[in-house]
Amino acid sequence: MDKYTNIHHPDYIPGTFNIYSSNSLENGVIYGSKLKKNDEGVVLIPQPSDSPNDPLNWSKNRKLWHLALMAFITAFTAATSNDAGAAQDSLNEIYGISYDAMNTGAGVLFLGIGWATLFLAPFANLYGRKITYLICIALGLFGALWFALAKRTSDTIWSQLFVGISESCAEAQVQLSLSDIFFQHQLGSVLTIYILSTSVGTFLGPLIAGYISSLVSFRWVGWVAVIISGALLIAIVFGCEETYFDRNKYITPLSTKRGSRPQEENSDWQNSTLQPLVNAGKTSEIEIHEEDKSFLHDRSEPYYDNERTITSADESKLIDGSSEKDYSYSKRVALVTKATNLQGLGFKQYFHYIGINLRMFLFPPVWLSGLFWGIQDVFLTFYLTTEDTYFYDAPWNYSDYGVAIMNVPTLIGAVVGCIYAGIISDYFVLWMARRNNGILEAEYRLYFSFATAIIGPAGLLMFGIGAARALPWQVIYVGLGFIGFSWGCSGDIAMAYLMDCYPDMVLEGMVCTAIINNTISCIFTFTCSYWLQASGTENTYIALAVINFGITILALPMFLWGKKIRQATKKLYIKSVKARDA
Repeated sequence: MDKYTNIHHPDYIPGTFNIYSSNSLENGVIYGSKLKKNDEGVVLIPQPSDSPNDPLNWSKNRKLWHLALMAFITAFTAATSNDAGAAQDSLNEIYGISYDAMNTGAGVLFLGIGWATLFLAPFANLYGRKITYLICIALGLFGALWFALAKRTSDTIWSQLFVGISESCAEAQVQLSLSDIFFQHQLGSVLTIYILSTSVGTFLGPLIAGYISSLVSFRWVGWVAVIISGALLIAIVFGCEETYFDRNKYITPLSTKRGSRPQEENSDWQNSTLQPLVNAGKTSEIEIHEEDKSFLHDRSEPYYDNERTITSADESKLIDGSSEKDYSYSKRVALVTKATNLQGLGFKQYFHYIGINLRMFLFPPVWLSGLFWGIQDVFLTFYLTTEDTYFYDAPWNYSDYGVAIMNVPTLIGAVVGCIYAGIISDYFVLWMARRNNGILEAEYRLYFSFATAIIGPAGLLMFGIGAARALPWQVIYVGLGFIGFSWGCSGDIAMAYLMDCYPDMVLEGMVCTAIINNTISCIFTFTCSYWLQASGTENTYIALAVINFGITILALPMFLWGKKIRQATKKLYIKSVKARDA
């Protein structure tokens, strides 16, 4: 088609989209085209097929149910990963398990999250998305059961490894499933639901666990997680539809533009660019825009469309999805859906995919996303530790409930941050695209990080200095709200920006982001208490505020040179997509 959709066009840059197809946007590329778009003229990216089984064509209710299920998995696994603290006092008093040992368990949990994301990711490419959710929730159930029966130090540490593995499905798989059923221009709003779910689990999980531990027994923190995990497994088995769909096998407006049937009424040949057709040494030509002639004059290779050389023979192999029947219920909820390129049991492909995932560490936007998201988890560790250290004593004298309720202003701030960087940013980037002749750049998302660079550090200073100097509670609670805003905003920006930069490598990018995020969190979990003791609370939070500002302001060089970076990584990106889909 054109340089905005065909990754083999010499002017293609990942993360640059022609998002509008409107007569008022005469950009010479998709003006007058038959590309599928919504009622507002926004081009649907990726272009859906005509198959009723294409997840992009699911009904609104099916999409909302899947979104709700993914949101619950995200919130629940985040809650179970943060509920162990509610039992630590009882474990210490009854069994003499030290707080340092439980801190080690938290570090192991972060390692479980990050590295399980890497080792489970290939299953989504080989056997469908659903199997990874079943594996993770089943292992989480085992971890919760082990924790409920804990009596030794080793129990508290190793149970957290399995709990961490359970959350790994929410670090990358959920984002992949959501990108399977929603279009590019909807991802900001959809990711808002994802970050909100993470926030609800992270901030309300300890609160609920605290009430369970106080009202019943600390063991019921684990038993409740076991019960919910069992019910969730049943819901996934019978209610989670598979979203894997090999769109490369189907005719779409992008493939028919290069097809062997230019005479068809519904084709887009009237206003398309010249498309060489490699067929028995003959090339068919059609009308061409001036801007694309130089590219085609020197073309010595066949033209490609999403890893396929488009020939008459190849076009004839594409499936016209409009004639397909809906999958049966049993096929929609199958436990395993084999990939179309699965070879044997996929053993060799598994390690091949591991290598492709690790290759994403070579992409700078992945590091920005990992640092943005990871540093927020670091702050979570610090302010929870500070709450436990200061607020049980004078002048506050909070009970367990009072300390747990301190998570509420953080959650409120996270909700505001998610709406700001998610829903509002979706409207903003479309507005920017309209001002840019319909062209959307991934860096438009980064505009929203500049408010975080101010509000996040301010929140850390208000909370840290407020706790150290016993300032009025209003200062401390507003500070927590600002920290929550930074959490929600940074998470949304990190995910949306990376998914916009490399839309065909969502899972792989999120895997590396999860590794960076959770490795940073693990390191700071082990050093948190020592840092606070060595430097003092006030000085520590001043340093954290500086770190927060320094990492957030990295959005500025990425904003200025992000497009050049995306252009520089284009060849590696194309090579990675091709290697994965081969």
